[in-house]
Amino acid sequence: MRRAMLMHRAMFVLLVLLAGAAPAWAEQAAPVGDPAVEERLKTLSNELRCLVCQNQSLADSNADLAVDLRNQVREQIVAGRSDAQIRTWLTERYGDFVLYRPPLKRTTLMLWLGPALLLVAALAALYLTLRRRRRDMIAQNVELTEAERRRAEALLDPDEGRAPR
Repeated sequence: MRRAMLMHRAMFVLLVLLAGAAPAWAEQAAPVGDPAVEERLKTLSNELRCLVCQNQSLADSNADLAVDLRNQVREQIVAGRSDAQIRTWLTERYGDFVLYRPPLKRTTLMLWLGPALLLVAALAALYLTLRRRRRDMIAQNVELTEAERRRAEALLDPDEGRAPR
């Protein structure tokens, strides 16, 4: 019984280690050998978003789809297509999301204006909160009794709070 449990744990650890190493086994796009093609591929891949990772460029990602897209972009470069034609082909296929700098148009307006609108909304919320807090503090202003006032003055006055020497 104990031996079987130990064997199960060892298999589990082995599977976890193998699963962690799987991204390292991803098949990379094979270079063509032409440095100009590879430079164009690198430049284009840095401008395109990985559709799987979404926070990495196509050049930085090791996802299978990213490798496949790099291979397809390389094939189109070798076929003589321009960078603009390749970007158009990708956006027709995957939408403007594939571009790190999508064009300014009606469907991408929120991508461009969203951060500014969020900043304005946050500043307005801050202003309203501070204004309400100030109004509440003024409304809660309670008069101190004469004894409380003398005690507060004694606590705040450094000379009066000391004992004579």
